[in-house]
Amino acid sequence: MDSFDVIITGCGPTGAMLAAELRLHDVRVLVLDQETEPASIVRIVGLHIRSLELMAMRGLLDRMLEHGRKRPAGGFFAAINKPAPAGLDSAHAYLLGIPQPVVVRLLEEHAVQVGAQVRRGSAVVDFEQDDEGVTVRLDDGERLRSRYLVGCDGSRSTVRKVLGVGFPGEPSRNETLMGELELAVPQDELAAKVTEVRETYKTFSITPFADGIYRVVVPVAGVSDGAGPPTLDDFRKHLRAISGSDFGAHSPRWLSRFGDATRLAEHYRIGRVFLAGDAAHIHPPTGGQGLNLGIQDAFNLGWKLAAQIRGWAPEMLLDTYEAERHPVAEDVLDNTRAQMELLSTEPGPLAVRRLLTELMDFDEVNRRLIEKITAIDIRYDFGEGPDLQGRRLRDIKTKYGDLYDLLHQGRGMLLDRTEHLTVDGWSDRVDHLTDPTAAVDAPALLLRPDGHIAWLGTAQQDLTTHLTRWFGNPTS
Repeated sequence: MDSFDVIITGCGPTGAMLAAELRLHDVRVLVLDQETEPASIVRIVGLHIRSLELMAMRGLLDRMLEHGRKRPAGGFFAAINKPAPAGLDSAHAYLLGIPQPVVVRLLEEHAVQVGAQVRRGSAVVDFEQDDEGVTVRLDDGERLRSRYLVGCDGSRSTVRKVLGVGFPGEPSRNETLMGELELAVPQDELAAKVTEVRETYKTFSITPFADGIYRVVVPVAGVSDGAGPPTLDDFRKHLRAISGSDFGAHSPRWLSRFGDATRLAEHYRIGRVFLAGDAAHIHPPTGGQGLNLGIQDAFNLGWKLAAQIRGWAPEMLLDTYEAERHPVAEDVLDNTRAQMELLSTEPGPLAVRRLLTELMDFDEVNRRLIEKITAIDIRYDFGEGPDLQGRRLRDIKTKYGDLYDLLHQGRGMLLDRTEHLTVDGWSDRVDHLTDPTAAVDAPALLLRPDGHIAWLGTAQQDLTTHLTRWFGNPTS
């Protein structure tokens, strides 16, 4: 029976990112995906600021930028068209529009380059865990053994179901049709009709691509009986229902539908089995947070699981994954629920939308909502400490180069302006950067591998306490 340190089910963005993070620490990783080929549906997704920062921290951002299109970091919240607030606290304060298959391909290539094994056409159907590991059974009867299992296998997660973890929330009440197809109406006429329809249906859109192709998004009241993709006739029918025209729609490249179900797993971990990405949380795509939330789950879990496998994880470190990420998902689900209400055509929600539109003229309101959507407002609860503790550190200039360029290996870092501190005993897992000129509002700070600030101060004894808390006991 083949044995691994970690088996990951699902090679989407979350699974591929997690595999790469584990491989930075020489963890033996196998990624299983039931599909023989990656999904070919060319949905354009948005990488928000925090995800762009994480890509920069691992040397992946330039690859993403080659295939994406930068957009201003504004107008996300419930599609209320307000500009991005000035001076967002990031060196990457923009949205990157990029096809989802490209994100998956680049992350999978990165995972393979750093040594992960990816096996497609293999589905996990069952597993059993014991004190030493997890035995996984595949659809062809093969059994595999690993120390840990992570379910990144989507909203219908087999791993979550076998675990018996509850997935409470609200079922879909309405659907949205999305596709790329050709239309037989002049573009100026289309633009005028879209503007008219969006007065009532805020999620309706027709976006021109090259070669006469349009991406069409059509809201639909209610939920269809079938779970499969819509037909071209379905598209035409619902286009006529809300706009009075089907615009001569023909020759679709792809068509899909998605609902507005909102659910959150009760737990992210049971013993040696974890959940991440859509296996742990689902919500409507309003605000474009889903893919980003999953990638950030992977970043949080990867170094902690690797620390456990490498033998230096402090007690309870793995428990901080759920403790930190579950509240983040709760907040995303709540802001998505709020956005969905603001997209309603009912008189009450429309009145609230008009009021919020006025309030967003205040910089503080607009900034708060954008920071929430882009995940740069997250502060993990590390207990008593300065406000910066628990927050992520933006990319800054140091005398050795950009900070994020120094974090590609997924290690911790002491950024030391005092030049009097030491990480002796932890140098196998924490780098020490001494730079009195570094542009940070602290004499010294300790960064976790995910870029969050674990400690700020000047005292070696206090630093030693926090090094032990996050990076285990020192080597002799």
